[in-house]
Formats: sequence, structure tokens, C-alpha cells
Amino acid sequence: MALASAAVLRRLSRFRASTALAIAANRALGDARSILSRNASTAVANDEVYSRFESSKDKSHVTWPKQLNAPLGDVDPEIADIIELEKNRQWKGLELIPSENFTSTSVMQAVGSIMTNKYSEGYPGARYYGGNEFIDMAESLCQKRALEAFRLNPNEWGVNVQSLSGSPANFQVYTALLKPHERIMALDLPHGGHLSHGYQTDTKKISAVSIFFETMPYRLDESTGFIDYDQLEKSATLFRPKLIVAGASAYSRHYDYARMRQICNKQKAILLADMAHISGLVAAGVVPSPFDVADVVTTTTHKSLRGPRGAMIFFRKGVKETNKQGQEVLYDYAEKINAAVFPGLQGGPHNHTIAALAVALKQASTQEFKAYQEQVLRNSAHFAKHLMAKGYELVSGGTENHLVLVNLKNKGLDGSRVERVLELAHIAANKNTVPGDVSAMVPGGVRMGTPALTSRGFTEVDFEKVAEFFDRAVGIAVKIKEASGSKLKDFKAAVDTNPEFQGHIKALREEVEDYAKDFPTIGFEKSTMKYRN
Repeated sequence: MALASAAVLRRLSRFRASTALAIAANRALGDARSILSRNASTAVANDEVYSRFESSKDKSHVTWPKQLNAPLGDVDPEIADIIELEKNRQWKGLELIPSENFTSTSVMQAVGSIMTNKYSEGYPGARYYGGNEFIDMAESLCQKRALEAFRLNPNEWGVNVQSLSGSPANFQVYTALLKPHERIMALDLPHGGHLSHGYQTDTKKISAVSIFFETMPYRLDESTGFIDYDQLEKSATLFRPKLIVAGASAYSRHYDYARMRQICNKQKAILLADMAHISGLVAAGVVPSPFDVADVVTTTTHKSLRGPRGAMIFFRKGVKETNKQGQEVLYDYAEKINAAVFPGLQGGPHNHTIAALAVALKQASTQEFKAYQEQVLRNSAHFAKHLMAKGYELVSGGTENHLVLVNLKNKGLDGSRVERVLELAHIAANKNTVPGDVSAMVPGGVRMGTPALTSRGFTEVDFEKVAEFFDRAVGIAVKIKEASGSKLKDFKAAVDTNPEFQGHIKALREEVEDYAKDFPTIGFEKSTMKYRN
């Protein structure tokens, strides 16, 4: 790895030297407009805007390079305006969805870079296209940083950084390591699991995973809200899965990875840890790591890790065991998983995303990132404490990570109604199933998390205020339901038409916005915003 890094640095040095003159020349191009005047008859509509990107030293006499180099606001003011509106929403609102975060300016610069232009089917050093010298450098650097961020030995672990998102990454692992219709066990979706783990109902296979593989859920002990590992072990003995998933999207407690490993060992099953929600916390070393016992680890990259929207697949390599003949048996995960990603289920990777992920992984290895994740946990615990003090029931009775799952049934409400009132008050949360639910569209809970607002600088005292805002929104929802009856459509109609309820929501929204506006924006400066009032 050290030799590879040295080679990367040498090539970068040569590249910088060879491009220095070109950069200097480009700076001199400036405002020349001679070509524009010669081509006035064929120029695009925004001649005056595009002309500043043209030079008398350019050899091309066509007009479209001018448009290609023009800024977004000049080329597509409609999309530019939508982006400005979203900036305003992010500035004035409270982002509480635990799977969301605010990525850094540097990550966004890489995502929006020229790395998007290159096709690169294959892997570093083995591409099906030419011209990938620097793409190879970026992907190799991303892989190196991924292993370093999670403190992994490159002789024992490998990583694929080409997977496009979390659900595809999980499916790539299944297709790599299992035969069609082999068996998977994972946490049930209404109990905090994820669709990509093979969710199905009694009458319908919801996830495609459950079509191609046989899936069986394990569940929480509803009396405690914790995973029922004893029942999981009994079910695994009967079902005999080939793979068990340790991962969730709405579980506020630590996984007992050691117990999961024991259960897998008894069935000779693969242990796949899906740490999509907690990977940033794992990188910072503030929650237990699945790498100690898992065979394969998947993660998205845009949640607590705070990178671009992508995914990674980590897999064990090297010696797996010694057989009865005294021969070393090696892991074959690398070959199978890499082949499942490309050419099995994907074509060319998204090189701009991989470059941006490399930036995020560098940030994840800093002390500042660790301090951020420690604050995420403090905020989450404090938020949970104040919600419970206000009479809210949390699934599992609290939290050990970045999220809380509020069971609203003791308030006579559901997540759909509360989510709507929160949204109108400029608070983004999401309705979520809780144990015992039968409908995903009208579930009994609301899921909230602290990563995004912590990125904006919120601390414990601020989450006391957030808990107060949430409580007021729930109170408004209770009044609307009392007046509108049991049907959700009547509730929504009352929200849209009743001036009294609209007045209550408007007053809460104004307080929320006044509070949120005092915190830093991430990825853009307030002074550059189009909509500030």
C-alpha cells in the first residue's frame, strides 16, 4: 500500500508539472470575443452570457462550448431557482430524518467535478476503456482511505467502492455469495429492519430480494423493544439460513455482534453487517464495530458518514480457516463480490461519487469528525430524555445511537398525521412502523435523528428546544384529529382548510424558522442565497 501511495504521488507530481503551463494559458483567455463576433448568426440565445467563456485562442468556431461552460443560473434558471428554494428550506428548517445529513462543500465540489465525464468499466489497472490513469488513482485512494477510516488491515479486508447505493450493495452481496432461493434471515421491517433485507408480507413479496431468495424475519421482544436473540437462535435452527443480516434502519440500540456471530457459526451462515445508519459512528469509534466478527459489511455513505450518495462493500480476505488436512483455506469473497458489482449488476461506476467519497473518508479520519460523532450521541441521548420527560414512549425505552423511534399510540395518534403537521411547521421527520403495526402508510411511530442538526452546530440545549417544538406539533395534531375524526383524509382536509389550525401551525413554523436561521448553513453561504426573507 505504501508503494502504491508513492506511485500515486509521483504520477500526481508529473501531472501537475505537465499541466502548469496549460493552467497559466487558460487564465489568460478571459474576455476575448472575436470568435463570438464571427459566429453571431449561429450563436445561442444567451450570447452575452456565454461570450465570456470564449477566446480568440480557441481553435473551435462552433458555438456550443460556450453554452457548456455557462453557469447553471444562465442555462436553466428554473432548476437554479428550485435549488435556491431548497437552500431556503434547509436553512430555515429542522432536519430530523436520521438517514439524512449535510455533506461538506469539499465533497459537493468533488461530486460536481469533471470526474463525472469519464467511463471506466472494470477496476483499477483492469479497465475496459482507455484514459483512466487518474480515475484509477482516485478509486485506489478511496479504497485505501476506506480501510484506514475503519482501522482495517488491508491484508485481512478489501473494499468495493463502486456500488451505487445501499440496496444495490446488499443485493450484490446476496447474488455473490448465495445461490438462487438460498435462505436469508434479517430484522423484520415493522421491527426496525430495511426493505433491502428481503421484506415480505403474508400475501406479497415486497422486496425483490424475497423473490430471488427465501427470507425469514427475526423480531424484537415487544416487551423490551430489544432484539430477541434467543428466539432468533431458535428460528435459525429451524430455518437454517445461509446468511444472516445484522442491520437496521430504525433500531436505536447496539447490535450484539458477538451473539450474532455465535448464531451464524451454529448454522455455518455468513454474517452480513449492514451498518448504513451507523457507519460514521463506527468510523469515529464511538459505537461497537461489526468488523470484529462480520464476514461482510455494507454501508451507504451519505448518512452518519456524511459523504456523497453511494455505498461500500467490505469483505474479508486472506486465510479463512485450516482444513482437516492442515491446508489453509482462503476467503473467496473478493472475487465473487467484485464480479457481482461489475459486470454482474452494474456497468460503469460513478467516478465523481467515488472521488467525493474519498474526500469524505479523509474527513472521517480526523479528530474533528470524532468530536462531531460524540456530539451526535450526546444530542440523541438528551433528545430522548426530554421526549420521555414529556410523556412520549420510545421503542426500547431510549437510544444508544443517533436516532429515536417514538411510539405515538399512547397519544391516540399515528406517524402520518404527526409527520404532516411537522412538515408544515418546517420540521422534517418521517413516519415509521413500530412493533404491532399493520400499515406502513399509517404507522404508529415517528423516527427522528440528530446527525444533520449536529452538523449545523446543535448541542444538547438546542435539542431541548427541538423536543419542545415536537411536543407542540403533536399537540396541534391531537386537536386536529379530535375535530376531524378518525379518517386520515379528513385530517388532511382540516389541515388544509381550517383557519384556526393553520394559524397554530403558522405560529409554530415562524418560531422554528427563527430558531433554525441562527445556525450555520452547510454547503452554501447565507450571503449567496436568493431567498433569504
